[in-house]
Amino acid sequence: MQWRALVLGLVLLRLGLHAVLWLVFGLGPSMGFYQRFPLSFGFQRLRDPDGSGPVGPPGGPAWLHRPRRGTEGRLETPPETGPTPGPGVCGPAHWGYALGGGGCGPDEYERRYSGAFPPQLRAQMRDLARGMFVFGYDNYMAHAFPQDELNPIYCRGRGPDRGDPSNLNINDVLGNYSLTLVDALDTLAIMGNSSEFQKAVKLVINTVSFDKDSTVQVFEATIRVLGSLLSAHRIITDSKQPFGDMTIEDYDNELLYMAHDLAVRLLPAFENTKTGIPYPRVNLKTGVPPDSNNETCTAGAGSLLVEFGILSRLLGDSTFEWVARRAVKALWNLRSNDTGLLGNVVNIQTGHWVGKQSGLGAGLDSFYEYLLKSYILFGEKEDLEMFNAAYQSIQSYLRRGREACNEGEGDPPLYVNVNMFSGQLMNTWIDSLQAFFPGLQVLIGDVEDAICLHAFYYAIWKRYGALPERYNWQLQAPDVLFYPLRPELVESTYLLYQATKNPFYLHVGMDILQSLEKYTKVKCGYATLHHVIDKSKEDRMESFFLSETCKYLYLLFDEENPVHKSGTRYMFTTEGHIISVDKRLRELPWKEFFSEDGERDQEEKFVHRPKSQELRVINSSSNCNRVPDERRYSLPLKSIYMRQIDQMVGLI
Repeated sequence: MQWRALVLGLVLLRLGLHAVLWLVFGLGPSMGFYQRFPLSFGFQRLRDPDGSGPVGPPGGPAWLHRPRRGTEGRLETPPETGPTPGPGVCGPAHWGYALGGGGCGPDEYERRYSGAFPPQLRAQMRDLARGMFVFGYDNYMAHAFPQDELNPIYCRGRGPDRGDPSNLNINDVLGNYSLTLVDALDTLAIMGNSSEFQKAVKLVINTVSFDKDSTVQVFEATIRVLGSLLSAHRIITDSKQPFGDMTIEDYDNELLYMAHDLAVRLLPAFENTKTGIPYPRVNLKTGVPPDSNNETCTAGAGSLLVEFGILSRLLGDSTFEWVARRAVKALWNLRSNDTGLLGNVVNIQTGHWVGKQSGLGAGLDSFYEYLLKSYILFGEKEDLEMFNAAYQSIQSYLRRGREACNEGEGDPPLYVNVNMFSGQLMNTWIDSLQAFFPGLQVLIGDVEDAICLHAFYYAIWKRYGALPERYNWQLQAPDVLFYPLRPELVESTYLLYQATKNPFYLHVGMDILQSLEKYTKVKCGYATLHHVIDKSKEDRMESFFLSETCKYLYLLFDEENPVHKSGTRYMFTTEGHIISVDKRLRELPWKEFFSEDGERDQEEKFVHRPKSQELRVINSSSNCNRVPDERRYSLPLKSIYMRQIDQMVGLI
């Protein structure tokens, strides 16, 4: 009997070795990102970050390789090798499995998400979102104003770090100009708090000055401060007053004058640069610092056109729009001839790409966003043409996986970081800023893809109760563990709800609200999560928490808000500031000053600054025609994507 046991043991050992080889060397299905394993065997076949070649035998999950395109530009899917799971069937190719989710069949989905969201619960969530804003705002005003930010754990204010000028994490954002108050102005209006809005506007007018020895990032000052001043000005001067009486007695365009003052102080960033791409930072008193860095990120330099364009068109002064548009064109002309992609860091003097990573997150995100939103506001066809070309390159080189979200062979789609010149994978992480992209896809009508991508980020949120700053999809774990109360996932959730009206997104919003209340609320506000796993905190509440995160959560649950019911079309800037889309912003007040047959002459005149500080304010209180109905880029979008939502049964 001993020899029989020995033979049986040898047979079992051999079978075990075969099984190991079958798994490790890809002789069976991929065991990568979409299985419940801490490490990925299938990902051993990834290309090196430098694109030099695969690390092992060819193959691996389909979405690790650039998708093939057919003759009509559509994604080609590999031949089917087996039956395709039907809609709502949970399997290893779904995001629920990707992140270790539990049961996700149709019954589970229906039970959790597809039922009606009762009006009483919606009102409760709306009030919770409003209360979240009020708690943060009131504590800022009580403990931090007039400083820039609130330290919510120790109930103190925070301003620029004068002792350490190299602390860019603080000094790029905080300019000693009551940042949180300024950034929150239009949120007060959207929530209908006219008395506090009027009080806050008067405080800004009477106490905020930009004549400060502060070196700030041009991008942050533009989107947080300049954008908010313009948004609040438009709310005050709107003759229809959809949010209630937000008018200011004896208001004389002070916020617009302040916006002009700030923009003039930012203009030196565009001078003495050989490419037209601006310096990343300026001192508000003295201009570009002598030791200024010649390297800037694409998003920082190329996401100024919305705010600068609005300012130019309200003032009738082309200067601001021209310098911002010149920067966009300069960056666009540096894109790869082979892929059409841009890198994330560029030298403003040489035009050389210092950072060759192309993706949807930090360094590039709002560049794409503002190509589209500039067209929505201003109607310049070249902006739309650039966006369409950029979107095509993104779909061709960044998007990996099957064409359809929840059906067909292959893995669910994901957008990865690649080399701008070769399109080869550069790393295996995504960052939380990329969660804005589903919202942008909603604006262009690519709702099905937006549904799928949003599900991926929400699956990560479900796992941690927050969105880590970087998530490694190969290791299935965070690379960078903090969460600074960012709004991008909330923004996409709100826009997808407006597009689909599916109650699933109300459940997502409720989940996010409850997580924020549970994990980030502290004595005097809401604090950054230092570690999304152990939920330790940092003593900082960034201004975008009030200007964006709370705003989008509130609007998600406030179905009767004037944003949705007033008949006016609105668009949100990249900092969440609301701008009405109307005909006046599609007019060029300075056009009459230029000869019709001299485009070059126009450009030469554009470059000169106005000789006088006098402002010629375009009437900003008159009612105006809305954008023609054929433009389908504003909310609420009408769509028939309920079926695609139902097909996502297995994703979460």
